[in-house]
Amino acid sequence: MRATTSPNISASDSSHPVHPKNSRYKWIALSNTTLGMLMATIDSSIVLISLPAIFRGIQLNPLTPSNSGYLLWLLMAYMVVTAVLVVTFGRIGDMYGRVKMYNLGFAIFTAGSLGASLVYFHGQAAALTLIVMRIVQGVGGAMLMANSAAIITDAFPQNERGMALGINSVAAIAGSFIGLVAGGLLAAVDWHLIFYVSVPIGLFGTIWAYLRLREVGKVEGARIDWVGNSLFALGLIAVLVGITYALQPYGSHSMGWLSPYVLTALIGGVILLIVFVLFETRVTQPMVDVRLFLIRAFAAGNLAGFLASIGRGGLMFMLVIWLQAIWLPLHGYSFASTPLWAGIYMLPLTVGFLIAGPISGSLSDHFGARPFATGGMLAAAAIFGLFMLLPANFTYIWFALLLLGNGLAMGLFAAPNTAGIMNAVPSKQRGAASGIRSTFQNSGMTLSIGLFFTIMVVGMSRSLPAALKQGLVAQGVSAAQAATISKLPPVSVLFAAFLGYNPVKTLLSSTIKTLPAAQASTLVGPGFFANLIAAPFLHGLSIIFTFSMIMCLTAALASWLRGGRPTPETNSHAEPTQHGHTKKL
Repeated sequence: MRATTSPNISASDSSHPVHPKNSRYKWIALSNTTLGMLMATIDSSIVLISLPAIFRGIQLNPLTPSNSGYLLWLLMAYMVVTAVLVVTFGRIGDMYGRVKMYNLGFAIFTAGSLGASLVYFHGQAAALTLIVMRIVQGVGGAMLMANSAAIITDAFPQNERGMALGINSVAAIAGSFIGLVAGGLLAAVDWHLIFYVSVPIGLFGTIWAYLRLREVGKVEGARIDWVGNSLFALGLIAVLVGITYALQPYGSHSMGWLSPYVLTALIGGVILLIVFVLFETRVTQPMVDVRLFLIRAFAAGNLAGFLASIGRGGLMFMLVIWLQAIWLPLHGYSFASTPLWAGIYMLPLTVGFLIAGPISGSLSDHFGARPFATGGMLAAAAIFGLFMLLPANFTYIWFALLLLGNGLAMGLFAAPNTAGIMNAVPSKQRGAASGIRSTFQNSGMTLSIGLFFTIMVVGMSRSLPAALKQGLVAQGVSAAQAATISKLPPVSVLFAAFLGYNPVKTLLSSTIKTLPAAQASTLVGPGFFANLIAAPFLHGLSIIFTFSMIMCLTAALASWLRGGRPTPETNSHAEPTQHGHTKKL
C-alpha cells in the first residue's frame, strides 16, 4: 500500500539541526561509509580467489572429502553471517545510534582481519581458526552494511540521496569484483596479505569514524525484541546452512539436496521464518515492522533487489569457472595461474558498475528510481541472452563487451533501487530498512550460488560422465579406472578447476606415472580437460543464463510496480499504522 502524502516535512528529516545540508558533514559521512562498504565487500570475495594459496599455505588439501567442510565454510561463512545479522544490527542502530553500531563494526572487522592474518600454523586447526575469524569479520561487516545506507540517508537531503547512495551501492557491489583481482595479486605473494591489507585500512577507517561521524538521525531508544531476533537468526541460519551443505554430494547423488540434514535445515528454517513474521505482527516493539512492506515502493524495491541478487549472485562463480576451466587453459595458461587471470579478465564488469552507478543514482534524484532500475534489469536480461551466443572458446573482446554491458545494467539498477527503498521509509526506521535491504541482497547471493551450482551440475550430469570416460580411454587410461572417474560428482570437477588445480592430474595422480610420456603429457596438458568439459559446461551454462534472464525480467516487473517518482512529502515522512493506513511522523 502506498503511503499517503503529508503537507509537512518532519524536522528530523529535512533540517538536520546538527549538520545543515550544505555542510561538509554529508561528504565525510559518504566517504567514510563508502570506505567501510568497499572494505567489507572486498573481503566477501577476496578469499574466493585466494583459496588455493590459503590451503597450500596451511598444508591442507581442500579436495579431500574430510576437508570439504573447511572449503565450504571458508567460502560461505562470511556471507551467511552478514546475511543473518544485518537486520538485527540495523534495528539496534535505530534504537541506540546508527553511528555507534557502524563504528563498532569497523573495529570488529579490523580485529577479525588481524586475527586471520596471524594464522601461521597448519592443518585443520588453521582452517578452523580462519573460519572463526571470517565469522568475526562477518559480524563487523554486518554492522557496516546495516547502517551505512541509513547514515547516508540521514546526512543527505532527499534530492541528493540517489547520487550518494549510488556511490555507496556501487562501491559495495564493485568491491566483490575488486576482491577477485586483489586476492589473486596478494595471494601470489603471500596469502596472509589478503587479511593483513584490511588492518591498516580498518584502523584508519575506525579512528576516522569515531572522530568525525556523529548521530544525525533520530534515536528511538526502544527495547530489543529478543524473541524476534532469535527466531529470525535461527531460521535464516538454518536455510543458508542447508543451502551451503546442499553443494556437497550425498550418497549416490551428485548434490546434497535430498540429504535428511539439508531437508531438515531448509524446512525447519522456513517454518521458523514464518513464525517470525507472525510473531512480529503481534509484538509492540518488533525487530522488524512488517507493516513497512505495506509501503509499495519499499516492498517492490526489496523484491526487485532480491530477484536481481539471485540472477547475478552465482553468475560470478560460473563466469570465473568458464574462464578457469576452459578459456584460459585453451589459451595456454596453467591451471595454477588461472585464479589471478580470471580476476583480471573479469575487470570490465567492475568498470561497468563504477560508471553506471553514480550516474544513474544522480539521475534518479531528478527522475525517480523506476525508469532506471527497471531499464537496468531489462538490459541485464538482454545481455544474458547474448552471452548464450558465445562459443566455449570465445573471442575475448566480445566477452569483455558483454561483461561491461552487464556491469552497466546492474549499476543502472542498483543505485536507484537502493535510493528508492531508503526514501520510502520513515526516518526513525532507516537502520532496520537498510538491514532488510542488505538481508535480501545477501540471502539472494547465497541462494543464487546454491541454485547455480545445482543447475550446472544437473546440466552437466547427462553428458560429462560419457565425455570423461571416452576421453580418458582414448588416452590409454583403463576402462575400469575411466569409468570410476567418470562417476565422480560434477561439483568436484568444478571445484577442482575453480581452485586452480589441474582436474585430470588431481584425479589421476596415481595413474599418470604408469602411462607413456606422450599420453601423460596430453592428459595433464591444459587443453585436454578444457576440450573435454566444454560441451557439457556450455549446456549447463545456457540453462543458467536462461534462469538469470527470467530473474531479471521478473525483477524489472517488480521494479516497475514500485510506483512513480516520490515527492519530499510522501513515503519517507509517513509510517504504516496497525490497520495498514499511514500517518504523519
